[in-house]
Amino acid sequence: MFNKLFGGRRGYLLGFIISFGLVGVALIVQQRYNLEPCPLCISQRIIFMALGLLFLLAFLHNPGHAGRKIYALLQIVASAIGMGVAARHIWIQANPDKVMAECGAGFDYIMESFPLKKALDLIFKGTGECSAIDWTLLGLTLPQLSLIAFAGLTLLALVMPFLRKTWG
Repeated sequence: MFNKLFGGRRGYLLGFIISFGLVGVALIVQQRYNLEPCPLCISQRIIFMALGLLFLLAFLHNPGHAGRKIYALLQIVASAIGMGVAARHIWIQANPDKVMAECGAGFDYIMESFPLKKALDLIFKGTGECSAIDWTLLGLTLPQLSLIAFAGLTLLALVMPFLRKTWG
């Protein structure tokens, strides 16, 4: 039954829908509760979109066994980066006293004002605004939910090469 639901292209389509669906949910939460995403939140969204595109490419390509392994590796790397960013964000929220107290520059300002390498360094260090917990679901913060989602997508990417192609 697992193979029938997730085997072949269905699993890739599911990964794509979940990845972009999560970004959509984040945008809805942002608009509904009038929240301003911090640089790490934006980074996680970008990683979800990159991961979703990898799932979409695999869906469109419909690779053979070796190709499924290559896509799995790329998807796992993207998910691992996302888990790292989410874990860093969780740490910042748990240790706000160790992060600068005032809000740092926003994502747009950082990207426009600094060279790419410096901008990425600043984004991944996090800022004071990254320590704010503005919204929770079942007691979990957005970075905690992102970490769970990245872990789930990693599991999906891990099993995809071992499932039989069921259609397409």
